[in-house]
Amino acid sequence: MKQALQARQAQTLNLTPQLLQTIRLLQLTAPQLEMELRQALERNPLLESQLVEDEAEDDAPAADAAAQECAAWDELPEPMFLSAGGHAGDEEATARIAAGESSDWRQRLLALLALQWRPHALAMAAFWLDHCDDRGYLEHDVQALGQRGATELGIAAEELEVARQRLLHGEWPGVAAADPGECLRAQLALQPTGRARELASRILSDHLELLAAHDAAALAGALAAGEDDVHAAIALVLSLRPHPVEAVAADSGHIVPDVVAWHAGGKWRVALNDAVLPRVRIAPHCEQALADAPGQHAALRGLLEEARWLVRGVAMRNETLLRTTQVLVERQRAFLERGEEAIAPLTLKEVADAIGMHESTVSRITTGKYIQTPRGTFELKRLFAVRLEGAQVGAAAVKAMVRRLIETEPANAPLADDVIAGLLARQGVRIARRTVAKYRDQLDIPSAPARRAQPRAAVA
Repeated sequence: MKQALQARQAQTLNLTPQLLQTIRLLQLTAPQLEMELRQALERNPLLESQLVEDEAEDDAPAADAAAQECAAWDELPEPMFLSAGGHAGDEEATARIAAGESSDWRQRLLALLALQWRPHALAMAAFWLDHCDDRGYLEHDVQALGQRGATELGIAAEELEVARQRLLHGEWPGVAAADPGECLRAQLALQPTGRARELASRILSDHLELLAAHDAAALAGALAAGEDDVHAAIALVLSLRPHPVEAVAADSGHIVPDVVAWHAGGKWRVALNDAVLPRVRIAPHCEQALADAPGQHAALRGLLEEARWLVRGVAMRNETLLRTTQVLVERQRAFLERGEEAIAPLTLKEVADAIGMHESTVSRITTGKYIQTPRGTFELKRLFAVRLEGAQVGAAAVKAMVRRLIETEPANAPLADDVIAGLLARQGVRIARRTVAKYRDQLDIPSAPARRAQPRAAVA
C-alpha cells in the first residue's frame, strides 16, 4: 500500500456560542424573548432597558453589524437542540411545506409503505386508509367495508383483511382499527412480554368498563391478581395512544400579536408590535468608559462583547421578522381582503427567496409568531398554504370552499362528500372524496346523513 499526502480545501461553519445564541434568539416567541432579556439585564450590568423612542438610532447599525458577522447562520439546518422550547403544534406541517410532502397523514403513510409493500398490497392499504377518519379509525363497519373493497378491487375479502391486519400492526400501530379497543390491543402487542402486558391485554379484552371507572380493586378481583400488578397493567394501558393518529392540540391561551398589519393609503402596511417587543441596549457611559481604558478590565470587556452580540442578535431577529411578514402580507393580500377562499399557495422557499435567506430562517422566524390583521389575529404559519396537486389553489382555500358549499346546501338534501368533490371539480379543483371528508371533519361538520337528521342551525 502506497501512502501519500493530499491537500483538500473545504468550507466549514464554526458554531461559536455567539452564533448559536443568534440562531436561538431568532426563533424565540415574544414572551420567551422578554424572559431572555430580563435574565440578561440581571446578569450583565452593561445592559439597560431601551426606550422605544431611542430605537431608531440604534437598531440599524446593530442589524447591519449582525448581518456582516452572522452571514452564514441562516444556512444551518433545523436541529432539535436549537428549538428553544418552540411550538410543537404544526412545526412538522411547515417542514412538509418546505419539502413538498403531503399534509395528509394517509398520503405520508402510503409513501412510507411504498418502500416495502408490493403495488397490489399497496392498493389494498389505500382502500382501508381511504375509509379512515382523521384519527385513524375506520368510518364504517369492518365487514361491510371488507365486502365493498373485495368487490371494488376484485379480490377475496379475506385477502383484504390480511392487508388491514398488516396496517393495524405495522408502521403506525392501530391505524385502520375498528374501535379504540382494537387500536390499543395492536399497540400493546408491540410492548415487551411480561405480567403487566398479560393483564393489560385481559383488561382491554374484557374489563374496559372497570378501567374507565378507575376501579383498581374491582380489576384486581376480576383478574385474580395483586393490586401492584394491576396498577402496573393500568399504567401500561394509559401509556398507549388513545388514537392511531394524534390530532394537534389547539392553543386556547391569550395571544398578543408580534406584528400588526393594516390597510392604508391603498396598500398594506406592517409594523412590529412595540407593546410586546422588549428593548435593551448597552449603557452608553459604560461603553465609553471601557473605550477610554484599553487593556484593562478584561472581565468587563467580556461582558461588553456578550452584550454586543445580544443586542445585534435581537436587532437581526426583529428585522428578519419584519421583512418576512412584509412578504407574507404582500403575497396573501387577496386572503386579507377577500377571505379564506382567496388564500394563495405559498411555501417557505418562496418567502426565503424573496428575502434572500434560507428556508430554515423563515421556518424559525414564523414559528410561534402572531400577526394582527383586520381579519383577526393568527400565527404567521397560517399564511403558508400547500399547493394541491394539479391545481392553482391551496388546501386552506379548498377547505373554505367545502364550508361554503355545505353552508349553502338545501336543508332537505345535504351534499354527500363525493357530490362536493364533483362540484369542486367543475370549478377546476380536483380532490378525492376522502380529502373532502378530511376537510369536513377538520371543520367539525357532520356527514350528510347526520346533517339531514339534525336542525339546519347546528350545521352552520
